[in-house]
Amino acid sequence: MKRKEKARVLSQREIAPQIFDMWIETGLSKEAKPGQFIAVYPKDKSTLLPRPISICEADDGRNALRIVYRVAGQGTAEFSTYRENDDIVIMGTLGNGFPIEKAEGKRAFLVAGGIGVPPMVELAKRLDGEKQILVGYRDGNLFLQEDLEKNGRVYVATEDGSVGTRGNVMDAIAQNRLEADVIYACGPMPMLRAVKRYAEEKGIDAYLSLEERMACGVGACLGCVARTTKTDHHSHVNNARICTDGPVFEAKEVDI
Repeated sequence: MKRKEKARVLSQREIAPQIFDMWIETGLSKEAKPGQFIAVYPKDKSTLLPRPISICEADDGRNALRIVYRVAGQGTAEFSTYRENDDIVIMGTLGNGFPIEKAEGKRAFLVAGGIGVPPMVELAKRLDGEKQILVGYRDGNLFLQEDLEKNGRVYVATEDGSVGTRGNVMDAIAQNRLEADVIYACGPMPMLRAVKRYAEEKGIDAYLSLEERMACGVGACLGCVARTTKTDHHSHVNNARICTDGPVFEAKEVDI
């Protein structure tokens, strides 16, 4: 059940250039699923729309959610100034999350790039079985690497070749001769397209978390859509609303 509430900042720190790590005290932690997100509302009234930010981690023992985000504009720049005990207005939990039951008894790839890395922390915690975590970065600022290593084998790819495989996550899969039965992925669209092609070639299931600008966050505005192979009952076209029908989709159901 989604709800809007005034929460409290527990802590915040910059963990890489323009990448911020914030813990928020909120009862939404008890409902959060890997791959879901929250909408965060700026206090600056000239900034009208909330910002969708993926849930990185949930700690229901202390009623806390963790978000890790990149400063990309006016709204996120404001969030980066928040300090311990500041109020923060959020709505959640939003989206469908990753279907973790699909990995039961299987080898899983967790594939992420850039700001698609944070959702993999909670996913890695909750998945049982063999997990191979492939993360792509621009350079050696490997934010959240240690968090991921607590729950699986991590393979790193960097564009500049400073750490791990030079190139992208698909290069890391090839270089390390890795195999899996199911894939969960979150990151930039070129990476998701490559994952989709790979899954089709290998004949395995893949679940993709799509990144898109969002306005309402609740499916009313049709501002965030993805082309699909099925007709949406709301718009009656081959589109799905990423904020409510997603952000996670089975790879074979989306045209990207």
